[in-house]
Amino acid sequence: MGVPQPAFYIFKCEQSSPPGMPKPSCVNPQTQDLFQHLAQTLMQKGIIGTVQPIRTSCMNRCNVGPIMLVEPGHVMYSGLTKEKITEIIDRHIIGGEVVAEYVIPSELWDTAISPEAMMKQMGR
Repeated sequence: MGVPQPAFYIFKCEQSSPPGMPKPSCVNPQTQDLFQHLAQTLMQKGIIGTVQPIRTSCMNRCNVGPIMLVEPGHVMYSGLTKEKITEIIDRHIIGGEVVAEYVIPSELWDTAISPEAMMKQMGR
């Protein structure tokens, strides 16, 4: 038997922009330790082997950051704090319940579109 793949991947935006840039950052002095909190919480709960936290660059939802994307499921959480991350781990990752009150609004994160459908929209 091989090494099992993770049951979940959590992509945490770690984009940081210099002061004065037009788009906000998911990482600033108040939020710089959220990824560390995510990883430490997964370790403390003993599930880091089946849940893979991954640092990412910008996922283009800067106006509602800090954000993270949970796969499978395409669930994006926004406005993150340490407390929200802990609750998401407990309720969603461990409990199997999407934490609806922290999910990004649908007008900012609607249903996925296939590459084929996107090409048709662009007239290709």
